[in-house]
Amino acid sequence: MKFTLPWLKDYLDTSAGLPAILEAMTQAGLEVEEAHDPKDELKQFTVCRIVSAKQHPNADKLQVCQVETVDGVKEIVCGGLNARPGLVTAYAPIGAYIPGSGITLVPKPVRGVVSNGMLCSGGEMKTDEDPFRLRIARFDDWKFRAEALGLSEEQAIADGGIIELPDDLKVGSPVADALALDTVIDFEVTPNRPDWLGVTGIARDLGAKGLGKFKLEPVKATKGTFPCPVKVRIEDESACPVFAGRLIRGVKNKPSPDWMQKRLKAIGINPKNMLVDVTNYISFDRCRPLHVYDAAKLKGDVRARLGTETDVFTGLDGKTYSNLSEMCVIADDSGAIGLGGVMGGESTGCSIDTVDVFIESAYFDANRTARTGRATGIISDARFRNERGIDPHSCVEGIELATKLILEVCGGEASEVIVAGKVPEGPAPVAFKPRDMKRLTGLDMPVKRMEQILRALGFEPVVPPKAQHDDQTIWATKVPSWRPDVEGSADIVEELIRIEGYDKLPDEKLPAPATLGVVVTPLQNRVRVARRVLAARGFLETVTWSFMHHETAALMIGGPNKLQDALTIDNPIASDLDYMRPSMLANLAQGSQRNADHGADDVRLFETGPVYPGDKPTDQRLHVAAVVKAAKARDWQGAPAPYSAYSAKADVFALLAALDQSPDKFQIGAPEGACWHPGRSATLRLGPKQIVGTFGELHPQFLKELGVDGPVVAIELALDGLPQAKAKPTKTRPVLDKADQTPVRRDFAFVVEEKVPAGDIARLALKGDPKLVSAARVFDVYRGASIGEGKKSVAVEVTLQPRGSAMTDEQIEAVAQAIVKSVAKGTGAVLRG
Repeated sequence: MKFTLPWLKDYLDTSAGLPAILEAMTQAGLEVEEAHDPKDELKQFTVCRIVSAKQHPNADKLQVCQVETVDGVKEIVCGGLNARPGLVTAYAPIGAYIPGSGITLVPKPVRGVVSNGMLCSGGEMKTDEDPFRLRIARFDDWKFRAEALGLSEEQAIADGGIIELPDDLKVGSPVADALALDTVIDFEVTPNRPDWLGVTGIARDLGAKGLGKFKLEPVKATKGTFPCPVKVRIEDESACPVFAGRLIRGVKNKPSPDWMQKRLKAIGINPKNMLVDVTNYISFDRCRPLHVYDAAKLKGDVRARLGTETDVFTGLDGKTYSNLSEMCVIADDSGAIGLGGVMGGESTGCSIDTVDVFIESAYFDANRTARTGRATGIISDARFRNERGIDPHSCVEGIELATKLILEVCGGEASEVIVAGKVPEGPAPVAFKPRDMKRLTGLDMPVKRMEQILRALGFEPVVPPKAQHDDQTIWATKVPSWRPDVEGSADIVEELIRIEGYDKLPDEKLPAPATLGVVVTPLQNRVRVARRVLAARGFLETVTWSFMHHETAALMIGGPNKLQDALTIDNPIASDLDYMRPSMLANLAQGSQRNADHGADDVRLFETGPVYPGDKPTDQRLHVAAVVKAAKARDWQGAPAPYSAYSAKADVFALLAALDQSPDKFQIGAPEGACWHPGRSATLRLGPKQIVGTFGELHPQFLKELGVDGPVVAIELALDGLPQAKAKPTKTRPVLDKADQTPVRRDFAFVVEEKVPAGDIARLALKGDPKLVSAARVFDVYRGASIGEGKKSVAVEVTLQPRGSAMTDEQIEAVAQAIVKSVAKGTGAVLRG
């Protein structure tokens, strides 16, 4: 929303300067985006007088002028067709920055003659959306014309000429003062304050703020001299509850007055003619959109109805819109001639030749107007206001103001005002509880001050006598019709503190918390540790949806027949996010592919969050998952070792160590699930049946269904499935347990069934003599004819750590027998001979 400072002062009697006005607007909630003072932009441009003008010796369309300037007499080359001795115009010196062209003037020869400055032109063209840009006629190209918006027709001449200023201006005085350009303020309007879309609404709030006195004289009604010949009917009151109209006949349409054109230009609207300009002016002045019809082009009665699929409408923007079903349409016997609250039609628009004009001032349903605007893509000032909910009681007032302005400029004779429908009731009265002011803000505001603010804003509170004021007092407060956002006592409190000033709020300190620091649960702490560990190991954290497509979920859980209705989302935010994710791996894998598609060479992503592997949403688990999609490295030293299942295993066990989980508790088993590669992945178990994690490569077919290029290595760990770590009694480091004897290592080769996991053999070897066996690791697996079909040989290195004294051969042999016995009992293994 834009307005000029003089425009505001039409309704606000104040002596405050621009800084004070901007400060008051900000404190009142009007978010100022920019205050543009053209004097700052044009401060380098001054008034000058041409002393002489001679033909350029080397150019037919250029003149060499001797110019009296603030810097003395200067020789300037000019292409303006009207440059002549005695002309008072605008001068830009060497070194001046030209806002429109972005150039800085330097002495430059033009066809052999050096120009020591520039004379400025001012056509009535418009630049972009900046009404104060001054485009300058360069001395070597007269076709490059300038604009100084705010000039009247007497101040500016046709294209190709330089500005002609009054002869009595003093040489050296600022051009901005001579042009009387106004400061423009631009601020952001919140959706709940449609009254701020009119200058009167802004002035009212600033007046309540104490910046000045708000003055708004009631519009004097113009008595109609004849019945309105144009009849209006409302066929659907839900779309248009009230429609007011008036005919003015015998008008002589002409350009609007200079003061109106100046204001419209300042806010970025190009003046057309009085009949059109008056609707734009009142829309910004009173937040009252109007529309004018050429009465000679209307066919029969004007009707407000709902559109149909067969309706076709050509708007004032020249575009044709069809299928107007469920939209509010203004129509006559010829069909649709306008979209209510959005845009008028080309077929009935006013022109300079219009003699009889019909003025429309209606109230349209805000929600329907917004839907119409979105469906058609039309962006207009009328839509912007109507879809926010304008004052329904302003219909007749808007017509009366338009009538007054039109008759003053265009003449004519006004009919009586006709009103179809019924004006909707304004906002419901609010039961304001004065005690809420103290309760919600902490500010103890006097009763008189609260009443003063509310009345200044247009509210009508019924204040009981002072003797009746207590904690149960209620003010029955009538809400003004232009404030649809006020619905309750808290809204009144907001208005009071907004006007009084947020800087008046008490600044009492909050009480100190009973306990210092942030208390987290053990599970929250696990999430923190997991995030830190994976980030330190080169992974990037990401956040994906907690949903996925049901077909993707089916790939992960073994088929569509295993999908659960309880995990299907009834109203998904997108069609491909209709199922609660059983795992994060698919989302992460697809995310890694998107990164690779954009040129990422080595993608390592992780996420911590909820998954839903059960039958219902309450079966929520907390997992951490990671994926690695490593590209083939190009290096003269050779490619480094790729990230593999063993790398993933190392990351898993580093994570477990950071979570105070002993690796000895866990077993390595075969993978489960269709998404894992059967030969290049494994599960992490706390027993034969309790799986707490999986690591390794994802299945190639699974990746193909996802559209992901393999290989992809992944990790998934159930943070809530790990056993609770024992509380550490102290942070003191334990005494170093130093072994005083050299460890003894012995190798064993066991022949077992192919189905026996090698990890089980190492685990059972550790149980042979827990006091002496400190480690056991698999270092070889052999298969061959000498072993037998369906069998394999697993070689294990066992480390014995003696204490106190060295072990004898007999002791070593005894431990070896115990290891063989333990492995044989648990797996049926036989020591290989």
